[in-house]
Amino acid sequence: MTNPLPTPEPAAAAETPGSAAPATEPGPASVTTAADGAAPDDGQVPAPRQPGEPKRPTLRSDLRASWPDGLVALVITAAIFVLLYIRIRNKTSSTVTVMPFMADAGGFWMYFLSQAFGWSALLWAWGTVILGLMLSGPRPGRLPLSAPRLERLHRTTSLNTIALIVAHALLFGAELVRHDTASWNSAVATAFVEALVPGGYDSGTGRIAMPIGQAALYLAIPLGLLFYVRHRIGPKTWRVLHRCVIVVYVLSVWHTLLYGTNVWYDGWFRTSVWLLQLPIAALLLLRLMRPARRSEKLPARPGATAGARTGWALRVGGRLAAVAVLAALIAVVASGSDGGRSTPPEDTSSTHNHD
Repeated sequence: MTNPLPTPEPAAAAETPGSAAPATEPGPASVTTAADGAAPDDGQVPAPRQPGEPKRPTLRSDLRASWPDGLVALVITAAIFVLLYIRIRNKTSSTVTVMPFMADAGGFWMYFLSQAFGWSALLWAWGTVILGLMLSGPRPGRLPLSAPRLERLHRTTSLNTIALIVAHALLFGAELVRHDTASWNSAVATAFVEALVPGGYDSGTGRIAMPIGQAALYLAIPLGLLFYVRHRIGPKTWRVLHRCVIVVYVLSVWHTLLYGTNVWYDGWFRTSVWLLQLPIAALLLLRLMRPARRSEKLPARPGATAGARTGWALRVGGRLAAVAVLAALIAVVASGSDGGRSTPPEDTSSTHNHD
């Protein structure tokens, strides 16, 4: 069997949405509002329903409402694919530096399409997290859309994020099958293991980066869909699980920075990925400092019981961690030391270590 991709695969998004970050409630699922299970005495005010909108949003209704957002995602993906294809053909992409044999843009078009879906998935995951943090924390006085419309947009972008992630993974597996010289059933089995089974891809940096992306993929789907059964599992359970969505997003960014051939080397493109994390870190800190729920506000001093003191310490720790993350991101962007590799000499045929 000939594996056409012995070195890093494309930057993925959310393979989502999603990192061990302080608990919050954004990401590929809907935000918590009173309509989502918060008690009225917990600081939440039910958002007014739009005419014709069901009392409880359902997966079917949100899937029907997701097509405009999904169409935009496909257009963006197509534009990214064209950009990647042109850069490969002109040999201006760092992907060609990492994997010189991929200079044949036409021969590996499916791989570049997988890359495009990965980048659009990361972009949609970023927007979903931003919306979630805006809606679950203190909201600006003036918003471009009403709160119910923003909440529905948050849900539809999360569904489309999952779809983009799945497309990214499946196209990567299809590319492996297309270039495999073994029988079709053996090629499909091998591609399934390498693309979807943690530990199955054992080439270079992929031994770490692929399981990270796969973990994000397998967390994104259930965490994103739990919103639609929150009335069965209970609002408190749902809120606890929903806060884990931020893990999906951070895993996605980690996977991208670690294994994305487009951001393999130091430079403005890689730094831009770090720069995009600043608004998320800032909104997360604001969300923790000014929570919408009274029960999540930080008391002036810890309570008398051991449980109250533990909760107080965890809330303080979460706020301090968010401050540390924001400071670290600012330092990375300002210094340009973002973990990328040094750009190799122009002739990399014998000097570049692809592992």
